Amino acid sequence: MMSQTDSILNLLNIQDPNIKISACTDFSQAGVHEKLLSATLTYPVERCVNCGSTNIVQNGTRLTKMRLPSLGEQPLRMNLRKQRYLCRTCHHTFSAQTQLAPPRHSITRQAVHEIATLAKNSLTVKTISQTVGISASSVQRILYKDQRALVTPKELPTALSFDEFRSTKNCFSFICIDAKTHDLVTLLPDRLSQTIREYFTNTYTLSERQKVQLVTMDLNAQYQTFVRRLFPNALIVFDRFHIVQLAGRALDHERLRVLKGINDHHDRNYKVLKSNWRLFHLAENQLETSQVKYYRGLNEYTTAQNVVDLGLKNFPQFAENYQTYQTILTFIRNRDRATLQQLVMNYRPNGTEMDTVMRTIQKNYLGIRNACLYDYSNGPLEGINRKIKELKRSCYGFSNLRHFFIRIKLIHA
Repeated sequence: MMSQTDSILNLLNIQDPNIKISACTDFSQAGVHEKLLSATLTYPVERCVNCGSTNIVQNGTRLTKMRLPSLGEQPLRMNLRKQRYLCRTCHHTFSAQTQLAPPRHSITRQAVHEIATLAKNSLTVKTISQTVGISASSVQRILYKDQRALVTPKELPTALSFDEFRSTKNCFSFICIDAKTHDLVTLLPDRLSQTIREYFTNTYTLSERQKVQLVTMDLNAQYQTFVRRLFPNALIVFDRFHIVQLAGRALDHERLRVLKGINDHHDRNYKVLKSNWRLFHLAENQLETSQVKYYRGLNEYTTAQNVVDLGLKNFPQFAENYQTYQTILTFIRNRDRATLQQLVMNYRPNGTEMDTVMRTIQKNYLGIRNACLYDYSNGPLEGINRKIKELKRSCYGFSNLRHFFIRIKLIHA
């Protein structure tokens, strides 16, 4: 039958058989209620760790105040009395050691693991400190000491994803991940072309960079200028979401222009374009043609297709932009290169924001065509950027870029 002492050790996942618990009490410190375990650590020693002599005697104990992981959000401490030993040959003294914590440390490995786990959940240092029952300065030391802020894999993956995010002092930093496994490749303090070029050229040889076959990115023209030089064999694949987003903004710009031209705000056309704008962003095959529902703003029962038709009927230029937007949606969703080519060849400028979209598509035609050929996208990287934003928001921002990068590595680990 398991003894009470063994039960406590098993509950706390303490595997060292040389630790014996003698008492468990409650105490309060600075208004915080904690559990205090009293324990001893002793075992027979055959040889001196300094000279190897066998003439060893016990020489009292030394009290070490160990910090264990919290138990049910209640801080847990252990007053561990470690056996001291004296070598009568060389007069060297030493203490009993345990795997519970590194030598000369009072914070256990389990507590360190709990701190790292809580940090992955984007918690602040203060919150982690209160949860674990360890001072904020100790939590910071555990998180940031001997940690490298920058990541440098030995080998480059065959597919990369590029993007940037707002880091410290309203500056943008560069982030790169493996497009296949979504592992972090590197974080750079800024997004300057020179910084990115110098990093890859100084870190990886040309033969290593030639292994990269594909790079995904948004429609940022800056990256295109050096990707072909850094990775001679790589294809550029533009993110499909950003293409649709660009076209959607152009459609909204034209819709707002039409709205400003309607003076009667009670007009049905105004209500349709004002209140039901989301319907114009749906693909045509997603519009309901038979099911009738009530539409606020328009204040009547009708189908989604009728609402869209009403908004397009009296505004031919807006209708033309809508058809262009639908064509872009079609070739993106169906990966239809023929539709893309036909759109580029047949489009006629009409003096709206959609002209800018089409010029962008024509300029980046090969990268957009590759987006129809390959399944890779910047979606996983956008998800990481969302976690980074959550980290900044929950921690009220970062002033130290190195600390920020280390926390990003932790949430992505």
